[in-house]
Amino acid sequence: MSSYLLSRAFQAVVTLFVMSVLVFVGLYLVGNPVDVLLSPSATPAERLEIIQSFGLDRPVWEQYFLFVSRALTGDLGNSFVFNQPALDLILHRMPATMELAFTALVMALVIGIPLGIRAGLKPEGLISKSIMTFSILGFSLPTFWIGLIMIMVFSVQLGWLPASGRGDTVSILGVPLSFLTLDGLSHLILPAFNLALFKISLVIRLTRAGVMEIMQLDFVRFARAKGIPESRILRVHVLKNTLIPLITVIGLELGSLIAFAVVTETIFAWPGMGKLIIDAISVLDRPVILAYLMITVIMFSIINLLVDILYSLVDPRVRLEGGSR
Repeated sequence: MSSYLLSRAFQAVVTLFVMSVLVFVGLYLVGNPVDVLLSPSATPAERLEIIQSFGLDRPVWEQYFLFVSRALTGDLGNSFVFNQPALDLILHRMPATMELAFTALVMALVIGIPLGIRAGLKPEGLISKSIMTFSILGFSLPTFWIGLIMIMVFSVQLGWLPASGRGDTVSILGVPLSFLTLDGLSHLILPAFNLALFKISLVIRLTRAGVMEIMQLDFVRFARAKGIPESRILRVHVLKNTLIPLITVIGLELGSLIAFAVVTETIFAWPGMGKLIIDAISVLDRPVILAYLMITVIMFSIINLLVDILYSLVDPRVRLEGGSR
């Protein structure tokens, strides 16, 4: 296990290095943030002062190595716009994004697994076909369009739920959480469901395929022949074996929920990391963009590692040794 963990840590470091180089060079080629931040009426002296204060007068390789040397000490630079440490800005927005992503994941599991089981037990039934039609729509419809329709229906026309913001929060160990207040929960429902819709469809299809496959296996038929109740067969044999492959997929999907919550956060004005990165990209705020991407890569690596470990605990046939399973 120790050699496996070292191997995964090395892979994460290499990924971080490659990503940082590609993003740094890409941002350098896209344009000069000074052109976006400064007024057209700024004097050449003011322009030169800003360029020097940001360190943009240095060669790109020197800027990159300065960034790496600071990053090793935990300093990812100051935001060009907010003049605050980029890492602090990201960490300040992270609880909102994490809460949104975890809520969406819970919705995907709570809604997707029962529907997938129902669709897998009677695949030719009308209800099962309706469930699969819903899953196809969840895959096909654009997230931003669904979000706008939800705002139009549930916020504007019906007035049931707020259209934007995070609402009231409660601080737990210094972390603000909105789902613990009624106002915060009402603000959370729409963006979380919008983010979860694609994942619900994915969980439905994966669960359905797993149930249909396992129901045909010999040990299920043998359990039925022994007179074991159908509910116990479903709970102990079918559901347990269906969840094993789901663990890997759902773990990876959690990472994608965090990384790709940008659209949902923008539509619903949710004050998370995704909304921050969109604002940073619009003004070429390089430190914030780099900090966001590096933290995202680190989170992906940690989540993938935890998924591998959990998979090995759930399925005794899997062992983690020397970087291979």
